[in-house]
Amino acid sequence: MRDERLTKLARVLVNYSVAAEEGDQVVLAGGAAAEPLIKAVYARLLDIGATPIPQVALPGMQEVFFEHARDVHYEKTPPVIRAIYEGADAFISVMAPTNTRALANVDPAKQQALGKRDKDLQEIVLGKDRWALTLFPTEALAQESEMGLAEYEEFVFEAMALGEEDPVRYWSEKAGEQGRLIERLEQGREVRIHGPETDLTLSITGRKFLNGDGKKNMPCGEVFTGPVEDSANGHVYFGVPVAVGGREVSGVRLRFEDGKVVEASAEKGEEYLNSMLDADVGARYLGELGIGTNYGIPRATKNILFDEKLGGTVHLAIGRSYAATGGKNDSSVHWDLICDLRDGGELYLDGELVEQNGSFLDFDFA
Repeated sequence: MRDERLTKLARVLVNYSVAAEEGDQVVLAGGAAAEPLIKAVYARLLDIGATPIPQVALPGMQEVFFEHARDVHYEKTPPVIRAIYEGADAFISVMAPTNTRALANVDPAKQQALGKRDKDLQEIVLGKDRWALTLFPTEALAQESEMGLAEYEEFVFEAMALGEEDPVRYWSEKAGEQGRLIERLEQGREVRIHGPETDLTLSITGRKFLNGDGKKNMPCGEVFTGPVEDSANGHVYFGVPVAVGGREVSGVRLRFEDGKVVEASAEKGEEYLNSMLDADVGARYLGELGIGTNYGIPRATKNILFDEKLGGTVHLAIGRSYAATGGKNDSSVHWDLICDLRDGGELYLDGELVEQNGSFLDFDFA
């Protein structure tokens, strides 16, 4: 796919998202199907004098790993890979699956074991704070979203604001809008999420909200924090389905007592849900509360990168907190589940209604 918007996206990722400079060593990872974007980012990194370190995965390699890997392969991250991550200055990752259900029959325990093995790599990336995750539109993602490829490409680029003359300016202005919302939220102590089959309260006392303004995810458009670990009480329904680990999980219901998930069910994918909750102690506690502000995303597509940013939704992640928010929960899991407030939902801050039916009462993110 030849598209000038890929050149724009490369500039956004390199110059804005990770702010790469001359002399930086940047890990550039992605699937082979993202070849046009990977080449555009590769060229942009070279243009500014950075050193790209490409790590391109062929289709089917994950399946081969899970079929053939022995116990020793789950014990520790290969030292050479760890050395690359420790030596890199920044990271750009491009998701480009050619089969979103490729891992559907892989034992979740194996997936969790690999996640636990590479948990330190995640901490290295998060600690350096110069990373960006994006997506390249593939036939598989278009099918998952129930769109043709051309339609899906337009959907993706619109969500990333690549139709704008200057996408960097757009995301910079978005950061300012969201900054004002953060100022309001950080004055509060308790959040209540209320809606169909949902009434959940949690504390944000002393926690910091982070600005999802395109410097970590593209597309972006969210503000998020780590709720106080033992504060969640009540029940919540996540009506937005997600494709995760090669499976579809939908209709998730969770009940919390003193921060812990004590009851869980799903209309589809319940076995996988329970396997995630049982991965470790921290997986039954919340690591994130996020509020979506990207109204350029018109509907859900079963892809968390996009759906958690949907304007008019909130998402809660079970598992690991981001330390920068003040969150303390530790887990090998970080899984976002999305609650749609656009039809009868409400968000309260210290008892005051701040969002109703997906629209903020005092802020305009249209």
